[in-house]
Amino acid sequence: MPILLLLLAAGVFAYFLWRSRTSSLTRECRWRQHRKEGDWRCVFCGAVSQSDAEPTQCLKGQ
Repeated sequence: MPILLLLLAAGVFAYFLWRSRTSSLTRECRWRQHRKEGDWRCVFCGAVSQSDAEPTQCLKGQ
């Protein structure tokens, strides 16, 4: 049982490490897709991204 808990903890840690390296989004980043205009808008800062996929980089201040 303790080995299972250690494996679970290691898996969660690895997931968070992977997520932090593949994205620069902050806690405030909330991207919403506007299909009519064909863009993504951040609800928090108002940044706009003209991509098909959800942005993975914070565009605050750009």
